[in-house]
Amino acid sequence: MDYVLIPVIIVIVIVFLAVFFHFVPMGLWISSLASGVHISIGTLIGMRIRRIQPQRLVYPLIKANKAGLELTISQLETHYLAGGNVDKVINALIAAQRANITMAFEKACAIDLAGRDVFQAVQMSVTPKVIETPVVAAIAKDGIELRAKARVTVRTNIERLVGGAGEETVIARVGEGIVTTVGSAETHKEVLENPDLISRTVLSKGLDAGTAYEILSIDIADVDVGRNVGAQLQMDQAEADRRIAQAKAEERRAMAVAHEQEMKASVQEMRAKVVEAEAEVPKAMATALREGRMSVMDYYNLKNTQADTEMRESIAKAGAPRQTTEREKK
Repeated sequence: MDYVLIPVIIVIVIVFLAVFFHFVPMGLWISSLASGVHISIGTLIGMRIRRIQPQRLVYPLIKANKAGLELTISQLETHYLAGGNVDKVINALIAAQRANITMAFEKACAIDLAGRDVFQAVQMSVTPKVIETPVVAAIAKDGIELRAKARVTVRTNIERLVGGAGEETVIARVGEGIVTTVGSAETHKEVLENPDLISRTVLSKGLDAGTAYEILSIDIADVDVGRNVGAQLQMDQAEADRRIAQAKAEERRAMAVAHEQEMKASVQEMRAKVVEAEAEVPKAMATALREGRMSVMDYYNLKNTQADTEMRESIAKAGAPRQTTEREKK
């Protein structure tokens, strides 16, 4: 019977030890004691129960203790539960301490929770960063386009890191300053002769206000001459004026054609009325002869008069110089 219970007891002991060492990280506890960081076993068990990996807090605490930072495991646990990166915060505090930069633990936590890389921010505060702007196109008053590229040297402003604008704002403001400076120049040659004019003007505007950076210098890396925008605009305006004049001429021509058609229609209408009136003449003469208001001799005298008139017109046309008709001209 005892031989049957021994394997069961061994299994129970193994399961107990596995559960015990799972909730009680003895190796981590021994490492903390050896490093001079006193963390109770109950605290480590509480981390396990709260689903916190103890090594993510214990190792940064050991690192901070070795660097001389006075922090507690409770502070690190609070920041970890808030969703922060404890290791980056500790690295940033150590880097700031080595660079003689005053930074409180709460400030570092606030920067980290704001979504910024607090360790990189401290590095940029010690070693300035160069931001290269894209090519900015601006037009001088003489209509010549200039394409400029600038390099902005900035360093992090720790005090304005929370709530301050980022690199995109700095780049946008520098681009705006370049456009304003070039646009206020009388000729593009002034800018080409003195590129530092852009740097001085832009730097004097205080473009780092409200940003998380402090602008140290603005250097113009390259200035190229682009298009002659003024000449192009004049050409476009001339082309537009030509099209407008052409449209107006076409409108006048259409009105003239319409007026000519109206005149032709009027002439045809008048001819039709004349033909209609001439058609009434024989009827009127017949009526006059029938009613006795006109004799046969009167009729013959009228015919003779018409024949004499037509003969005279023929003689006059034969003696006059011949004129070229419109159809012959065409």
